[in-house]
Amino acid sequence: MNYIVFDLEFNQGYNFTNEIKNTINPKCPFEIIQIGAIKLNNDLETIETLNVLVKPQVYPALNPFVKELTGITMNDLDAGVSFKEMYNALLKFIGADNSVLCVWGATDIKELFQNIEYYKLDALFVPKEYINIQSYASTSLNCKKGINIGLSNATELLNIPIKNKFHDALNDAYYTAEIFKIIYSKKMKPNIYIRNKHTLLNRSNTQTYKADFPKLINQMEKMFKREMTVDERSIIKLAYIMGKTNQFQIKITPTPISKK
Repeated sequence: MNYIVFDLEFNQGYNFTNEIKNTINPKCPFEIIQIGAIKLNNDLETIETLNVLVKPQVYPALNPFVKELTGITMNDLDAGVSFKEMYNALLKFIGADNSVLCVWGATDIKELFQNIEYYKLDALFVPKEYINIQSYASTSLNCKKGINIGLSNATELLNIPIKNKFHDALNDAYYTAEIFKIIYSKKMKPNIYIRNKHTLLNRSNTQTYKADFPKLINQMEKMFKREMTVDERSIIKLAYIMGKTNQFQIKITPTPISKK
């Protein structure tokens, strides 16, 4: 049994500047531009690492927010490989042994399979079993129910030496693996990832709408009774774009109606 601890960095569309604009593609709202992975054996010993940059095809211009967050540049990505080449490297890295994927939050699992589907590649040999280490770490560190701890906070609370910056796929995979080693328990049971075919809507025949960002910013300034800074405006616009993808929706169980 091996554990494949991996992390992804994404590029995404943006249309809030007068420069090059990337139209958001609903079939691939988050395009993988880096994968970092740590392979652990059954004794949780690191036996191999993987670090690959991917040259973007869906969004050829790098989102300024992504550049600021990750430190990745277009020069870095231009020297990267195609998604298919990265995917083949990942499959070789996983190998033929029985493996479980390990991630910090379930988003990376979803986006990995969504990118594979977008490029019409075969996901048959990618493990469907996965462990959400963030969820277990949140419980282990006594977070309130429904609150998930961030990777950097968990790393600090568990006294793991911070040697390299966060928001680099390989570094984040390393910190996730180190947390996993500390909190691991045989009670951890993998989930099974099932791709929901209904999450990707066919929008070819639907009407297209464009967000009125100046109006949105104006409304926010009215609410906060002050002018938004340049950084705040960028964050608001990015948050709006990310929200439109429905990537962060959670299912709510209705409260049963009491019968008296």
